[in-house]
Amino acid sequence: MPVLEQVQDDVKTAMKARDRERAGALRMIVDVLQKDAKLGDGDEVAVLQRERKKRVEAAEAYEKAGRAEQAAAERFEAELIEGYLPQQLSDEELAEIVTAAVEETGATEQRQMGQVMSAVMPKVGGRADGKRVSAAVREKLGA
Repeated sequence: MPVLEQVQDDVKTAMKARDRERAGALRMIVDVLQKDAKLGDGDEVAVLQRERKKRVEAAEAYEKAGRAEQAAAERFEAELIEGYLPQQLSDEELAEIVTAAVEETGATEQRQMGQVMSAVMPKVGGRADGKRVSAAVREKLGA
């Protein structure tokens, strides 16, 4: 079942359960996915990752500003979105992919990080955050 349909079903379930907070957050996800579908991009995982990242960054900003209630709301939405993303890679699995990409590209220096990232990201396929991948590549290249 496509993610959009799953989220729409979950909105109905939340509404029946009278869980307004969850229903509102799910509606936001549906809206973003529908807009992306209209534009013809069709990459639901990328949309969800982008939206999750926005929520995490907003939560950090609210936390720094001393606005704990808004930060908690953003974290709630981020966790909700995370539930629709593919299962994340373990550190060991990510390290294996990075090692294979380094060997494949022949990279030995930090300045070749872009080549390795270009090889790793398609293999990761949304199962690891870009920051995590970048850190693993940096570590492997010895920076």
